[in-house]
Order: sequence, then C-alpha cells, then structure tokens
Amino acid sequence: MKSNPLTLIIGCILLILFALLLVVFQVRRTEVAVVTTFGKPTRDLSEPGPYLKWPWPIQKVYKFDNRVQNYQDKLIEGLTSDSFNLLTSVYVGWKITDAKVFFPKFAGYADPINAAEQVLDRLLANAQIAVVANHPLVDFLSTSPAENKFVQIEHEILNSVESQLQTNSYGMDLQFLGFKKLELPEAVTQAVFDRMKADRKVLAQQSISEGEAQASKIHSRADLTAQKMLAAAQGTANEIRGKAEEQAANSILTFEQDPQLANFMFDLDAMSDSLKDHSILVFDQHTPPFNLLRGVSPSLLTDTTRLADQKSEVGGQRSEAGGQRPEVGKTASPLAADPAPARSPSAKLAGK
Repeated sequence: MKSNPLTLIIGCILLILFALLLVVFQVRRTEVAVVTTFGKPTRDLSEPGPYLKWPWPIQKVYKFDNRVQNYQDKLIEGLTSDSFNLLTSVYVGWKITDAKVFFPKFAGYADPINAAEQVLDRLLANAQIAVVANHPLVDFLSTSPAENKFVQIEHEILNSVESQLQTNSYGMDLQFLGFKKLELPEAVTQAVFDRMKADRKVLAQQSISEGEAQASKIHSRADLTAQKMLAAAQGTANEIRGKAEEQAANSILTFEQDPQLANFMFDLDAMSDSLKDHSILVFDQHTPPFNLLRGVSPSLLTDTTRLADQKSEVGGQRSEAGGQRPEVGKTASPLAADPAPARSPSAKLAGK
C-alpha cells in the first residue's frame, strides 16, 4: 500500500510542532520566568521573547506576573505611645524583582501570588504595630501641618517592611505604601473627643486672655488721654473763671458806689428778659420790676447812661479775654433811655 505524500508532509509538520512545543517557550512582556532543571531553578528570564529548554522532565518553566500588584490589608489594632488604641489599614503596591529567589519561597503553592500576599500581610501587621507604638495619637489626627506626621509614619512602615523582605530574601519589593483607613475603637472615641475639646478650650482661653490684655491696654491709653484733656480743659476753665471773677469784682465796685442805680439796672434787665417772644403780661403796678413803668427820676437816667457806658467798656475787655459776661454787663433796655409815663395797674404791655 502506497502512502499519500500529503499525509506524510502533514505528519512531519505536526511532529516538528510538537517537538518545538517541548523545547521552545515564550516569555511575555508582563511575565517573568524561572527554568528548573530536575526541580532546581537554574535560570530566570525577565526579557520578553522566545527561549529554548530541554523537554520535560529534564527542564520545566514557571511563569509569574511581573506587573505591580495592589494589595490592601485588614484593620490592625495598635497602641500609641500615649496609650490610645488605634485601628490602621494600609494599601501597598509590590512586584517580583528576583524570580529566581521568589520561586523557592512559593513554588509549593497553587497560587504563588496569593501566598506572597499572605506573607506580606503578616509583615505589614507587625510593622504597623511597631511604628504606631512609637508615635502619639496627635501625630495621626492633628490638623496642624507642624504636628501631623502622617507621611513620615508611612515611610517608616514602608522601610520596615522592605527591610524584612530583603532580610528574608523573598525576591519582591514594595513600590509604594499609604494609609487606607484610620479608626478608633468605640471605647476610645469619646475619650479622644473629650481631649480634643479640652485642647480647643485651652486655645480659646488663650485667645480670650490675649484679647482682654489688648483691651486693657486700649482702655489705659484712652483713660490717660482723657485725663490729659480734662486737665488741660480744667486749666483753661480756671483761667477764664479767674478773669471773669476779676471783671465781676470791678463791676461790683461800680455798683457799690450807687446802690439805687444798681437795683434799677437789675430790675431793668429782669423786665427786658420778661418781655421776649411777643409776651403779653397782666401785672400790678407795684410788682417789681414792672414798677419801673410808672417812671423814673432824670438823675437816675443820667446815672444809667453813665453805667451803660462803663458796662460796654467792661464787655469789650471780656471779649478780648474770652470770658462770659456777667448779668450786670447787659446793655440797658430802650425803656430806660426813654422812660414812659406811669400807667394804670390794669395796663397791658406787648413786648417784642
């Protein structure tokens, strides 16, 4: 029986492909490979491309994901340096850096990546507990940039885990680390709130004290300025009062020379003050000072004119001194210069 050439060709091709599959393998860009010879790692390959190997069972190829793996641990409870319980959770990015070292650590697991993350979870928990114990609670929760050491604590945890990975030769490295959650147990929350309130009260009291001190300084300066102004005003008033008293004494001496004239001038001024703003008066002819309307003697009018001239001179002197005129310094009423004849008690006077 003759064999078909096409069948032979196809068979040869399949045999070649099968042989290639046994001795050729490919490493992708996102992978890292480890080649073992009789179960022992002999080569690690991180560059993408095709490679040759001895067929199984002589050599075998193990491939791992070379991309950055994201992992988040569960909440870990730690005790701060000021004896507060704090729950922390972090997220990390890690990748395989040395497949030849990584393989022996996790070769016996069905999922080496998951097994590596379990080891990483244990290292993260120990590092968090150790680092949290070195810091007070205010380093985690303070809103002040000077007191908040959040980033510093993250770096401390990262350095601690990296040191453990290198010491134990796990063949992997952390790319980044950060806090995902910070929580307080219910038993501690109220105590923390009370402490925060106490801190705010201290700050508020400090602000109030500073404000009261500033207010006291302002009041002191205002009181001092007021006292200076009052003292200056009192001095000016005393000076004016002294000049006025001196002028009044001179006027009194003038009146003492003729008491009858002084009484006439006082009555005249009183009547002048009463006859203002269109007043209408009904009075008795014997009622002072309206008894002047019955008439006065010519000699008294002459004395009145003379006294009026003296008062005008005194008034000019007061204007120069800046003082007030005493009552005796008023000019005589027109009624005194041109006295009216005596009128009956029932007469009505319209004054302007």
